[in-house]
Amino acid sequence: MFNVNIVPAETVLETDRVLLRRLVADDLDNLLPFALQEPDTWHFSLVNAAGENGMRNYINTAVDEYERGYSFPFIVFDKATNAYAGSTRYYDIQAKENTLQLGYTWYGKAFRGTGLNRHCKYLLLQFAFETLGMERVEFRAASDNARSIAAMKAIGCIEEGILRSHLNYDRGGRRSSIVLSILKPEWEHGVKERLMQKIKNLLKG
Repeated sequence: MFNVNIVPAETVLETDRVLLRRLVADDLDNLLPFALQEPDTWHFSLVNAAGENGMRNYINTAVDEYERGYSFPFIVFDKATNAYAGSTRYYDIQAKENTLQLGYTWYGKAFRGTGLNRHCKYLLLQFAFETLGMERVEFRAASDNARSIAAMKAIGCIEEGILRSHLNYDRGGRRSSIVLSILKPEWEHGVKERLMQKIKNLLKG
């Protein structure tokens, strides 16, 4: 079980481009426009946050899981546009095994393909490996979500395999999940440097 003290409640991660802080119940107004205007955002997600009730349930569930020591959800703020952009999460944190999963990541349409995700992943991976002392960070996605899989591989994730007919979708049906990961030695000896260079290249552009 996740040790609730492993990620301090006041944790804030930021660069010149992005700020991540803990998601709280009062963030409903900050994320509600996405739920009302961009319902397709959750097409591949296990949990559907479309609509006002969907987003309220999504946030309340995330907050409840944090309070029960299961996960640490973040809200993503884009400094370039001075606007909230989406959410992401540490979950299944196993302090004894020095592993965690990074996921439940989504951004509004206007923030996709802007480089925001790379800034977020750099901060989250750096904190996981260098502050929390993780040895492995795992990622999962629907096996047919090509955009998400490409984004994970672009930051250095290694594909491990497919969990067939793995979980139920809220909307009905079953999902097969692809499993990818980054190990601490990989982060230290290549992934971190390459990801940093990609961010620098974006800034030059």
